Amino acid sequence: NNHKHNNLKISLNIQCVSEEMQELINMLHGTCISESGVTEDVIAKVNAEKVMVDDENLKCYIKCLLTQTGCISDDGVVDVEATIALLPPEMQDAAAPVIRQCGAKMGANPCESAWLTHKCYLETKPEVGSNYFNFGFVFTNR
Repeated sequence: NNHKHNNLKISLNIQCVSEEMQELINMLHGTCISESGVTEDVIAKVNAEKVMVDDENLKCYIKCLLTQTGCISDDGVVDVEATIALLPPEMQDAAAPVIRQCGAKMGANPCESAWLTHKCYLETKPEVGSNYFNFGFVFTNR
């Protein structure tokens, strides 16, 4: 059983995510990868380097995640409070000030707006940005 557990290890950087939440995250990740065409390599790079890669597909992947979770309007305005509410309680204290400070960045299109907003999270406080992104959403087997 331990062997099976090791194969499923996901780098979430947070201690407790319920199984239901984990299934939801996996589903969102799968949906948004196919919708956006982003590669796992690009996502892994963001995860590893804590730097938001300038990649059109990545931009639309982030927008897809936000759309699926009800955190962005059709015209690309990120809903700050909805984004905070989505996080597990143990992450909210650290993440909420960063998310509020970044607000909703506006780009040339909704995908870019979503990306710029997440880029701000990473640049403002990398550990929160990557935790959010991880939680949000990114899985690499370490």
